Amino acid sequence: MPGVVMAESGLGKEIPAKLTTQVVVCSIIAAFGGLMFGYDIGISGGVTSMDDFLIKFFPTVYLKKHRVKEDNYCKYDNPYLQLFTSSLYLAAIVASWIASFTCRKMGRKPTIVMASLFFLVGAILNVSAVNLIMLIAGRLCLGAGVGFGNQAVPLFISEISPAKYRGALNIVFQLLITVGILIANMINYGTSRLHPYGWRVSLGGAAVPALILFVGSLMIVETPVSLIERGKVEEGLKTLKKIRGVENVDREYEEIFQATELAKSKSSFCSVFKKKSRPQLVCGICIMVLQQFTGINVIMFYAPVLFQTMGFGSDASLLSSVVTGLVNVISTLVAVFTADIFGRKALLIEGAVQMLLTQCATGAILKLFLKGTNTMPPHLATVVVVLVCVFVSGFAWSWGPLGWLISSEIFPLETRNAGYFFAVGSNMLCTFIIAQAFLTMLCHMKWGIFYFFAAWLLIAGTFTAAWVPETKGIPIDEMNERVWKKHWYWKKCYKNDKFVREIQTVPAKAAAEEEKTHE
Repeated sequence: MPGVVMAESGLGKEIPAKLTTQVVVCSIIAAFGGLMFGYDIGISGGVTSMDDFLIKFFPTVYLKKHRVKEDNYCKYDNPYLQLFTSSLYLAAIVASWIASFTCRKMGRKPTIVMASLFFLVGAILNVSAVNLIMLIAGRLCLGAGVGFGNQAVPLFISEISPAKYRGALNIVFQLLITVGILIANMINYGTSRLHPYGWRVSLGGAAVPALILFVGSLMIVETPVSLIERGKVEEGLKTLKKIRGVENVDREYEEIFQATELAKSKSSFCSVFKKKSRPQLVCGICIMVLQQFTGINVIMFYAPVLFQTMGFGSDASLLSSVVTGLVNVISTLVAVFTADIFGRKALLIEGAVQMLLTQCATGAILKLFLKGTNTMPPHLATVVVVLVCVFVSGFAWSWGPLGWLISSEIFPLETRNAGYFFAVGSNMLCTFIIAQAFLTMLCHMKWGIFYFFAAWLLIAGTFTAAWVPETKGIPIDEMNERVWKKHWYWKKCYKNDKFVREIQTVPAKAAAEEEKTHE
């Protein structure tokens, strides 16, 4: 039997709500959108280190890689190779914008279905690619799937979860991203021996999580918020009772109903730029931007390439990526159990400090021991792998899951779709910039690239300490009153706000009867 929790609502008043099997299952199924995303992150770095793939699509990189006197830091510096990785994120930005409308007009569930279909098409194009154009086209379709999934899934999970467990359930999305990365690294390690088509197996494997998400997304419920927002009041009320496991959902329903009525009267994209929406917009965007400038995707995208730069062989570099992927999964589990205990803010600050120290240490070792054409001593290369694992663990229990969680829970309904789009779009844009520029930056900045990201981590920790409020256990529709209006800095955005929300006490049962009458 699901346990009963007291989910805070009504500006601090508590109402009973169960953590139902329905909510857990729906959250896990939806989170397979994260598995798709993670698989792609992990697979692209491994594939770009495979000789068969390079010979087929990037022969000049293959030749540079095997030159004896080629600069260690510049072996993989090729704009087209970087475009293979980064093109996905350009498509994801556009797709996230479109998905912000489909989420509102069609619902979260259909948007998740579309994400799986785009990803499936992309996987088919990649596995059958015969030239670079076809390969990039597949990446663009995968990007559309990532954009739709990343826009809809965290919102879906946040809206169906009881406030007390919202952090843990939402982090399942990030957990499956890390599982996807680990699976991709393991597959790359195996397919690197399948000549000459191992890379096709790796890229084609993306179809598996897409199929799982497609089938699963047909069975999940739509969120009560989305149903009520689109006028399906009776269905929304029934769904709310179903996922909460209790009959008395009047107070939560009234909060949702009030929020949807307020949202109907305003354009989400117009409202998000108003002064009173500034705190959520700034924090949502900054957290997502800073998440990428921790340098994590440098590790996730290019781990095999990075390890080969330090002197590891092809198999050893792929195996090292498997190790870091395993650390990523285990550390994300830490966040599942601690985000709703210690809170978001403490984990963000601790993670920033941990990553800052490891980036500085890695940069120092590379400066001293990895020159242009030498091979790093094996024991020091192993130390770097350990430092990378410590870095990954710091990200995995802080900025990785909490970036998506916080951005999905801070926006009120009237600006939720637009605000979350700007957060996700900023994340995808920065991911594109880093993916497209990293190999060139590594070639020119060499070991200094790690200090570049260390500086951003200092900014991230400072920003969190000063401007990010704690959101643990606060119902989404009460964030303004209980978080932003009480924050030492952001409360000034509400000082001259003359708008007073009209309290509508529409009982849930009466609303349902009214819906039946209209039908």
